[in-house]
Amino acid sequence: MAERMNGRRKPTGQGLASATPTEGGARSSLPFKFDRKTIALVYDFDGTLSPRPMQEYAFLPQIGADAPAFWAESNALAKRERADPLITYMHLLYRKAKAKGIRIDRADLVAQGQHVELFPGVEGWFDAIAGYVKSHAQSHGVQLRHYLVSSGLKEIVEGTSIYRRFHNVFASEYWFDPYDLPFPKRVITDTGKTQYLFRINKGVENLGESINQHMPEPLRPIPFANMIYFGDGDTDVPSMAVMRKNGGYAVAVYPAGKAKGRAKCVELFKAGRCDFFAPADYREGSDLFLRTCLLLDRILADIRVREEHWRLGRSISRAR
Repeated sequence: MAERMNGRRKPTGQGLASATPTEGGARSSLPFKFDRKTIALVYDFDGTLSPRPMQEYAFLPQIGADAPAFWAESNALAKRERADPLITYMHLLYRKAKAKGIRIDRADLVAQGQHVELFPGVEGWFDAIAGYVKSHAQSHGVQLRHYLVSSGLKEIVEGTSIYRRFHNVFASEYWFDPYDLPFPKRVITDTGKTQYLFRINKGVENLGESINQHMPEPLRPIPFANMIYFGDGDTDVPSMAVMRKNGGYAVAVYPAGKAKGRAKCVELFKAGRCDFFAPADYREGSDLFLRTCLLLDRILADIRVREEHWRLGRSISRAR
């Protein structure tokens, strides 16, 4: 794991372990090819890419529910029943729809995604960041991926204009049954999000496969040092903590002009939860764009350092 000294990361040796002596004094074999050159940008959704919870744009209006009242009722119900808040809200949505005589199936949820508002510049962000990485002097052979990890509904995300931009989407889902209320199929909690960071790190993105088996750092295809997590508040603290503890990066965002949101980001920054924070303006040239590019500069340089270390180790091995 990475250590931090005077605000800077102490080198972890990620990608270099195979070139260092083992306990017995022998050197372990180096991989034939240095291929840990994928950069992963990982995003929360509600409050990070979109100003409000995705259910508020179409689902709640469709069933005639007031957003603040719905969330207050859901939270109170979860507390009273000692239930998981996310399972509670997923169940309450459909219970209220049924009470109104409104049937909402999977296709309806996907269609609702068209109504979800995104922060300024989000739609153009993916191409702009890809263009920046591609133009970088040290980007040869580097692959850029975007991931979404959200407690929101995957079905709604599928209907948004940016769904196709993600290499993979991990979000809560329903089982759908034509004769009764849909039942939660997958629920992603605040702490549960961290599982998916490790899935990305280990390259085990098939949810049918376990990630509990030990995998040595040099074999993990996307080192945490190649990852940046974007979030907006307390619900993202576990993911930010895991990311930074393992040598990755975290960026906090808030709606422009919202003092309360900025105060929360300042708190996260002071607590060492994030490397940077900025208004949720994803347009090229914004503070968020420029600070993300600074982190990408560091990641690209680190990739090249690790690759050169690998080359040196290979040359030594062949010279024997």
